Amino acid sequence: MVRLETSRWVLRIVLAAAYVGAGIAHLRWPGPFLSITPDWVPQPELVIAATGVAEILGATALGAIPRLRRAAAIGLALYAVCVYPANIKHALDAISAHGASAWWPYHAPRLAFQPVIVWWALFAGGLTAWPFGRKTERRDTHDFPG
Repeated sequence: MVRLETSRWVLRIVLAAAYVGAGIAHLRWPGPFLSITPDWVPQPELVIAATGVAEILGATALGAIPRLRRAAAIGLALYAVCVYPANIKHALDAISAHGASAWWPYHAPRLAFQPVIVWWALFAGGLTAWPFGRKTERRDTHDFPG
């Protein structure tokens, strides 16, 4: 159980750091994110800014606020699902502009990894222990394993 909780803690910190970095990037450099936002998204500038804030807040809650950890994990998992259309658009635009051979080695792993990010958020937040075993009892009274 200690090993599972240690893994969960490490993955929680890594995921939180990645989401903070992505959130900062959304706020400081929105251009690349605007370029991959599907046309059907209303007010894309506002959406990109809101997603940056959501990433930072979700990462903070996941990594540093135990009582909000489970809610943050669900929110970040749903966020990863919601941005998947932008990842698909990015891949299709790049392939149509530059050909599959130039861009597919980057986009295929990225698209395939998105479900892993969903699982990662749920695992880091203590909502699942799959595939490592049964979900352990809720232990979110402290941040560190042990």
